[in-house]
Amino acid sequence: MNTYVILRRNGWRSPEDLQAAAERSTKVGDEMPDDIRWIRSYVLEEDGGSVGTVCIYQASSPAAIRDHASRADLPVDEIIAVADTVIVRPDPDTASA
Repeated sequence: MNTYVILRRNGWRSPEDLQAAAERSTKVGDEMPDDIRWIRSYVLEEDGGSVGTVCIYQASSPAAIRDHASRADLPVDEIIAVADTVIVRPDPDTASA
């Protein structure tokens, strides 16, 4: 599997809508264990109170990401393959969205 960044801009009207989407995403991902694995997401504050995400996934292909998104009713604005990882510091502990 390769690592990908998925950009989802203005995907949800509220954090509650995002939480429901996360539950769908987890359920569908559990049905596709050989094709996709959700690693983490960063929630973005968007204009007008909506939220977006930058998601890190491991997947067999961009097509698997699009299939997962379609089945979980998730937006996909852009899929970018990760070439390498540089860790300067671990992710900070933050309150959940």
